[in-house]
Amino acid sequence: MTAEVQAYVLAADRENTVKTYASALRHFETVWKGMLPATVDTVARYLAEHATVYRASTLRLHLAALARWHADNGFADPTRSPLIHKVFRGIRAKHATAQRRARPLQLDVLETASNWLFKAQASALEQGRRTEQLRRSRDRSLLLLGFWRAFRADELANMRVEEVVAVRGTGLTCRPGRTKTTDEEEGRAFHCPALSRLCPVDAYLDWLEVSGLKAGPVFPAIDRWGNVSDQPMKSQAVLPLLRRILKDAGTEEADSYSSHSLRRGFAGWASANGWDLKELMEHVGWRDVNSALRYIDIPQDSMKAKFESGLANSAPGSS
Repeated sequence: MTAEVQAYVLAADRENTVKTYASALRHFETVWKGMLPATVDTVARYLAEHATVYRASTLRLHLAALARWHADNGFADPTRSPLIHKVFRGIRAKHATAQRRARPLQLDVLETASNWLFKAQASALEQGRRTEQLRRSRDRSLLLLGFWRAFRADELANMRVEEVVAVRGTGLTCRPGRTKTTDEEEGRAFHCPALSRLCPVDAYLDWLEVSGLKAGPVFPAIDRWGNVSDQPMKSQAVLPLLRRILKDAGTEEADSYSSHSLRRGFAGWASANGWDLKELMEHVGWRDVNSALRYIDIPQDSMKAKFESGLANSAPGSS
């Protein structure tokens, strides 16, 4: 494979995918001492020995990494064997676990945290604490944009100022170069209107004014002296940052939230306020209905009302 071909092959994969696959292969070769290219029996034994160590989703990822290595290097893929499929199905059946779902961030929690950050920013400005002022402004923008746009951690971390057009009182449009589900040639744009309160557009523009950012990452790291980095915040840093914001704002059980809590919170809010599934999928960027449904909880009282309404309509003499 020439250097030019290799460069395009690497460009086809997301950075996180490349790192994750490399980690899975290191585990197979270095930790478990597996040999590449692998045989069907070797892969089956690898799965069996890790059935109680890793979740099924992690094992599936390891299989994908092995499949990619064999395909890229011109070897037959052992993961496509019927035996491997049977072993994996058996692991899922025998060690099934309930899928952990992120705790949704409710609107009242969002509002409390946003108001706390706004007041903390104002206090820092008044007392000349520049570093804190920068961080509170950045964090409020990240929190509100993350919720109202239902962004994932990597989407927030990868936002760039050059890709965003925002007009106070009107709205914000972001045209990212790449996300997990889109490519540059697709011209995907994310829109968000200006809101009467908890406005992500105002929070974003306030952050640009405070930081003086004209280009580069929207959410960069900020050191203890108030120096704003030209490098984006790591996507892995979004979760601890979110929990720290919620904890500082006095949110109970702040550590129970995850970086997906923003997306689940928005999906739940939109569903409860009359958005249909097509509108929600279009706004968030979901292409698969099942992906969207995983983020929506149907309240039990709403279900009960539907049951009772149906019973009333079908009661004797109701027609």
